[in-house]
Amino acid sequence: MSFMRRAALASAALLLVAQPVLAATPPKPVAAQKVAPKAVKKAAPVSDFTPSAEIIKTHMAFLADDLLEGREAGTRGYDIAANYVAAQYALLGVKPAGDNGSYLQRVPLISFRPAGDGAMTVTGPDGQTVALTFGEDFLPTPQAQAADLTVEAPVVFVGYGVVDATRNRDDYAGLDVKGKIVVMLGGAPASIQTEERAHLSSPNTKRAEAEKRGAIGVITLSTPSGEKRRPFKAGVAGMKSWRVVWRNAQDVGAIRAAGTPSLASLSQAGAAKLFAGAAGSLETAMAEAEKPEGAVKGFNLATKVKIELKTEIQKSESSNVVGMIEGSDPTLKAQTIILSAHLDHIGIKPNAKPGEDAINNGALDNASGIATLLEVARGFKNSKVRPKRSIVLLAVTAEEKGLVGSDYFAVHPTVKKADIAANVNLDMPVLLYPFSDVIAFGSDRSTIGEVVKHAAGRVGIGVSPDPLPEEGLFTRSDHYRFVEQGVPSVFLMTGFQNGGEKAFTTFLKTNYHNPADDLKQPIDYTAAARFALVNYEIARELANTPVRPTWKKGDFFGAAFAPAGHPSAAK
Repeated sequence: MSFMRRAALASAALLLVAQPVLAATPPKPVAAQKVAPKAVKKAAPVSDFTPSAEIIKTHMAFLADDLLEGREAGTRGYDIAANYVAAQYALLGVKPAGDNGSYLQRVPLISFRPAGDGAMTVTGPDGQTVALTFGEDFLPTPQAQAADLTVEAPVVFVGYGVVDATRNRDDYAGLDVKGKIVVMLGGAPASIQTEERAHLSSPNTKRAEAEKRGAIGVITLSTPSGEKRRPFKAGVAGMKSWRVVWRNAQDVGAIRAAGTPSLASLSQAGAAKLFAGAAGSLETAMAEAEKPEGAVKGFNLATKVKIELKTEIQKSESSNVVGMIEGSDPTLKAQTIILSAHLDHIGIKPNAKPGEDAINNGALDNASGIATLLEVARGFKNSKVRPKRSIVLLAVTAEEKGLVGSDYFAVHPTVKKADIAANVNLDMPVLLYPFSDVIAFGSDRSTIGEVVKHAAGRVGIGVSPDPLPEEGLFTRSDHYRFVEQGVPSVFLMTGFQNGGEKAFTTFLKTNYHNPADDLKQPIDYTAAARFALVNYEIARELANTPVRPTWKKGDFFGAAFAPAGHPSAAK
C-alpha cells in the first residue's frame, strides 16, 4: 500500500470519530405489554448508546494496516498505534491518566534469551561427574536478572511442587529444600478444576512456594502426557526466542520469586541421569503423575547439580495508553472500572520467503478489542448520564510477551490500587459471524456474574458456560493480572452458538498468530457493534451498581488474592 493511501487512511480515521457516521442497526427493544390504547406508552430504549459499525471498521482499518508492521511491543509500529489511541482519547475529550499528565504510561522492558548452550553437570554419590548434553538431556533457562549465573547444590524431587490449602495438599510435606535445587513435574494433577489447575501449574506460583521454603533454584521435568503434548525436542527450536518482562526499580527484570529462579528443563533421558542412585523411583513417580489425583511423593536425590548459564539481555521501552472518564457520584467516582484491551501483536514474521506476506496485522487479535474499547469510550462520553464510578480506558503493551503491560499497570497503576473495583477485558472477539451469545470467563467467581447476565440480557445476548474448560482461559489474558491484585474481573468472548464454534476453531487453525489475521477476513462489523454494546452495558452497570463488586465466598481466586480485609473480599 502506498504512503499516500496510508496517510489518507489515518486522516479518515480521525475525521470519522469527530463527525457523525452511519450507525449499526441496534437490537430490537423489548416489546411493551398490550394495554388499552390510551394507556400505551412509547417503549423505553434498551440502551442509551447505539454503537457504530463504521467507526469500529475505521479503527480496525488503521490498527491492522501494514504501516504498523504488526504492532510488536517496543517497535515503531507499536508506537504509531499507541499514539493513534492517545489521539482518539483526545478527540473524545477523555482525561489523560498516564504519566505526567499524558496518555502514555512508560513501560520499561527487558528482553532476554540464552547466550550459548549453557552447561549442566550431575555429580553422583560416588563423586563421579556426568555432563548432560544440550538439546538431548537439558535445555537452559535464560535469566532476566543476570547475564552470568552459576548454581551448585544438592537436589530434591518435590513431585508436582503444588501447594493448595483448599485441597489440603502440600507436595513439600516432610521435605527439607532449604539451600537446595528442587526438581518438579510440569503442570498439575488432572483432577484439579481447570482454571485453578492453570494457576497452580504456573511457574510463578510454583517458584513462589519453593522460595518460601528456601530453595535456590528450580528444574522442571515433563510428565509422559506432557511430553506427548509438547515433545522436549520442540523446545530446542524456541531457545533463541526472546522472552520479555518489565524492569523494576533496580533496572533488572521484574521476576517473581527472584531468589528461586528457573534453571533448566530436563528430558526423560536427562531425568534418568539426575535420579541415578535415588531411594525413590522415577518410573513410579511418573506412573503416579498420570493418575487424576497425581499424588506423587517427593524424595531426596542422591546427586548434586551444577548449572552454568549465560544470557543475552537487551533493554527497551514501550507504553500503555491510559485515559479516564470521571464518574459523577461524589463518593463512588474515586473507584474505577478498568476497561482493558491489548494493543500489541506479534510483529513481522521472521524468515519469510520472497514475496510472502510477512506482516502479522492482528486484525482480530487484537485490533478488534481496541476498536471495541474506543467505541465503548465514545458511548460513555456521549451519554447524557455520566457513570457514577470512573471508567479507566487501558490499552496495554506486550500482552503477547506474557501479559507484561497489564502486569506493569496492575502493580504500578496510575490510579489508586485499592480503588480499582473491577476489570472488563477485551481480547480477540472473533467477529466473523452474527454471534448470539457470549462466554464471560471468570464472571461466576464474583458478583460480576449477575451484572453480566443483566447487561447481556438487556440487549438480547445470551451468556453461555465455558465451552473449552480444559484450556483454562480465565488465566490467559490481561484481566488475570488484575485478578492477581485481588480485583474481580471478567473476560468476554463471542460464543459458540449460531455458527460460533466453527468460526472460532477455523480462525485458530488458519488465521491465529499469522499474517492471515488481516482485514481480508469476512469481518462482520455489525456483530462488532453489538459486541461493543454488550461491553458498554456491562461496564455501565458495574460503574453504577451501588455495591462494589466482590468475590464470592469460598472462591479459590478470591481466597488466594483478596483475603479478609481486602476491598474486594467476599462479604
